[in-house]
Amino acid sequence: MAPAFQRIAILGTGLIGGSFGLALRRALPETRVVGWDRPEVLEAAASRGAIELGVNDLPKALAGADLVYLALPIGVTLEVLPEVARHAPAAALVTDACSVKGPIEHAAREHFRGAARFLGGHPLAGKETSGIEHADAELFHGARYALIAARSDPDRRVAQFVEIIAALGAEPVWLDAETHDRAVALISHLPQLVAVALASALREATDESGLPLTLAGPGARDTLRLAGSPYALWRDICLANRENISAALDRLAQALDHLGTHLASRELESEFTAANEVYKILRQLK
Repeated sequence: MAPAFQRIAILGTGLIGGSFGLALRRALPETRVVGWDRPEVLEAAASRGAIELGVNDLPKALAGADLVYLALPIGVTLEVLPEVARHAPAAALVTDACSVKGPIEHAAREHFRGAARFLGGHPLAGKETSGIEHADAELFHGARYALIAARSDPDRRVAQFVEIIAALGAEPVWLDAETHDRAVALISHLPQLVAVALASALREATDESGLPLTLAGPGARDTLRLAGSPYALWRDICLANRENISAALDRLAQALDHLGTHLASRELESEFTAANEVYKILRQLK
């Protein structure tokens, strides 16, 4: 695949940005990839091959970039968006990887009024661990990639970015910010908080002998995998999408209450049957 973007600036070279850089440099080796982050993170990203060059100065990192990829926490993204809008080249496409789109889209409409184009994005990929040391060139392969635009968007830069997504093995999904934020509250943010709540319940129930945690098997470990995610990663997400997450938690509370009242009835069988169907659907989506 011939590179549509000759110079790509990745702002934030942790797990997502680093993985994007690794995947890019493998799929598009002729593309120049520049990173912007803290010096020690840039050094690690360069040593892993995720970027060719690390730049501490934001305007210098943006200079000459055809594609600007923001892989920063939501709060930091909102802080740097005005400066990115001021310094991004007129022909550039600027996109982000934040998991809540509403606040980002609102800020982008306010600041991107010139020729540079902003495209909201969210790769539905990740790990319970963060940082450049966990970056993986295969992270996006087989993942959905949400794009906050219409499939029929005529901007060639958007089409070129979709080509990059395809080259990385991801599948674009087109939707608006409000729909995205409602959906991820249920399919992404709720599972994270469920894992935190379950871990909390188990911690409080664990006695001096270590039970029940010492009896945990693969099922418990798989269910609690997300409990390894750091609060620093989720703080901004919970703040930015709190209304949708609150509604999702209410749905879950109702479902748990329903299970609790039907533990001794055949109604429980229908709940398991419905859950089995959801699991089958998710297995087919892989």
